[in-house]
Amino acid sequence: MTKTGGAGRVKLQLIAMNFLQFAIWGAWLISLGAYLGGTLQFSGIQIGSFFATMGIAALFMPTLMGIIADKWIPAERLIALCHLFAGVLMVYAAQRVDYIGLYTFVLLSVCFYMPTLGLTNAVAYSKLNEAKLDSVKHFPPIRVFGTIGFIVAMLVIDWSGVKMTNIQLYISAGLSFVLALYMLTFKPTPIVKKEEKSDITLIEKLGLQAFALFKERRMAVFFIFSMLLGICLQITNGYANDYLTNYFGKMPEYADSFGVKYSGTLISLSQISEAVCILLIPFFLRKYGIKVVMLISLFAWVLRFGFLGFGNPGDGVVLLIFSMLVYGVAFDFFNISGSLYVDQNTDVSIRSSAQGVFLMMTNGFGSFIGSYVAGWVVDKWGYPYSWYIFAAYALTITIAFYFLFQDKPKDKIAYGHA
Repeated sequence: MTKTGGAGRVKLQLIAMNFLQFAIWGAWLISLGAYLGGTLQFSGIQIGSFFATMGIAALFMPTLMGIIADKWIPAERLIALCHLFAGVLMVYAAQRVDYIGLYTFVLLSVCFYMPTLGLTNAVAYSKLNEAKLDSVKHFPPIRVFGTIGFIVAMLVIDWSGVKMTNIQLYISAGLSFVLALYMLTFKPTPIVKKEEKSDITLIEKLGLQAFALFKERRMAVFFIFSMLLGICLQITNGYANDYLTNYFGKMPEYADSFGVKYSGTLISLSQISEAVCILLIPFFLRKYGIKVVMLISLFAWVLRFGFLGFGNPGDGVVLLIFSMLVYGVAFDFFNISGSLYVDQNTDVSIRSSAQGVFLMMTNGFGSFIGSYVAGWVVDKWGYPYSWYIFAAYALTITIAFYFLFQDKPKDKIAYGHA
């Protein structure tokens, strides 16, 4: 096989992996809020608690699984195991309609799903390096198929009429089983063994070296703001569909509008925008560096929330569309760029655990805090005022990040190689 042919095969493998990885999530992440709030009549706090499960899981599972992948079990095999367990638990979740039972099984399923986000990134970077391909150049066009998978899954849920039912959870479980089997076709990545030292520390024995990244001020500030920005991540996932379907759906003038009846399709514009914006990341990182890219992302969240608050499915639908379109910048310029930035600033021996730390700060602490606080805000202030509060928060951390994160010239140079 030629070098070009081998590289092409690697990229196709990673494309399929990313497609399935995010299709699993897309099958329920956007539609679950409408199911919980409309069909099951759960409160705002209860809805928020389901999206906080991702935060709880990401507090420890990505880091734990990252350490296991770096030290004992190849990431490809660990991903297969995680998706197998996640799928089984999601099947049990689909059978429950009581809050405690449904919440418990969703939490357990998410505990095994969340670490695969970082592990699939680590696998992609490893396979690209093996194929002598620049990750900054080649990863975003591969990762875009994850977004396509997410879009396809959520459109299937929206147009098949199952967004207000538990069928979405069964579909997600089925996709988990497919990916678990598919990961067995990957050649396991060799675990990098460092020469054992006689004076090895407890931290090194436990595989916690990635936390040493916090010792450098620049990385510590980056991780802290990753957490603060992570608070925004699950807010629209948890409440946008509920807002469009159940808030506007009760108003006669909007009840039959496209934005209410096919809210998932309207929201899918967010993921379409995400797919396009991923392709812009290499250019922006190389030209402007991580600080500018993060600032663009932060301000995009201000617009995301603001447009949702001022828009409606009638004469204000254009503002809702703007909110969806700006999401691509808000999500990608933070999530994908941040992942690449962490990879560029860590040793290969802690690649998986470093991605786990990044996920812990964003989808862990950030999402956990954001989901519960957002639920409290929605219950107390209602729609659309909650969106204005979220926009004000995003603007505050944008300003703080500008003054507190010190960019260095090498942050730009790191992304300048061909």
